[in-house]
Amino acid sequence: MKPIPDINPNRPPQFISLVVILFLLVANAGSESVRYSLVSKEAVISRLKQYKGDNKERETTLMHLFNAAGCGANLAEQKVKGSSLPNVICTFPGSSERSIIVGAHFDHVPEGQGVVDNWSGASLLPSLYEAIKAQPRQHTYIFIGFTDEEEGEIGSHFYAKHMTKEQIATTDAMVCMDTLGLAPTEIWASHSDQRLTREIVYIAKLLNLPVSGVNVDQVGSTDSEQFPRKIPRITLHSLTQETWNAGILHTAKDNFSAVKLEDYYDSYHLIAAYIAYLDELDRSPASTPGENH
Repeated sequence: MKPIPDINPNRPPQFISLVVILFLLVANAGSESVRYSLVSKEAVISRLKQYKGDNKERETTLMHLFNAAGCGANLAEQKVKGSSLPNVICTFPGSSERSIIVGAHFDHVPEGQGVVDNWSGASLLPSLYEAIKAQPRQHTYIFIGFTDEEEGEIGSHFYAKHMTKEQIATTDAMVCMDTLGLAPTEIWASHSDQRLTREIVYIAKLLNLPVSGVNVDQVGSTDSEQFPRKIPRITLHSLTQETWNAGILHTAKDNFSAVKLEDYYDSYHLIAAYIAYLDELDRSPASTPGENH
């Protein structure tokens, strides 16, 4: 998160997927289900532990993680003007022209190890790809590891600026993850689409997972801010007054020990279910967000 100024590699874990069926209650339509596959907590933590190295090494690690998750054929590096590093893009093709973007920056500042900010978000991207890939989807999912967020959201700015009018019009959501694992999942509500916010609260209730709103307007900015307002967006984080006061971000305290692993895996579970659910969400103007269930 860019502030506003004022595993053992020799013993890889077993990446076991658990197929989850989430049953939804739909008014006048009985019930529907959303399917997604969770990778194990061990796998998620293993990927989080691969935070070491400079930003170039992180970009390479993220490419390796996507390859290991099965995205090799649809994995690309987008050269970014003004940066020495590319955006990393993994695409999961859908059956329609609609798309969902899920993003997180992989770069970090020299102070600290940047585990929370923001390897916590970037290293979740391959696990989220695995969560949705086993099931055919209507939307095309675009998972993006953004470069140089800490230098002024350069990677996300470049990506958003080069979206065509058609791409903007057919993007139904941009889900941004920045600074996870300090606490349960939080929503930057003042900068998030109201309908997307209501829907993640709905999914959290179904799963009995915590989520709440904590605005960080006076604390920092993030990659979702670079996307056109026509694209519904939501930013997920874990900053609270307590965790902010602890002085973790952009300091030597930002290391692996700062992450609360249970909260972190809960965030993964929630976001995986949420992005799978977004594929099923009725986008017609006649539907009432968050009140059809």
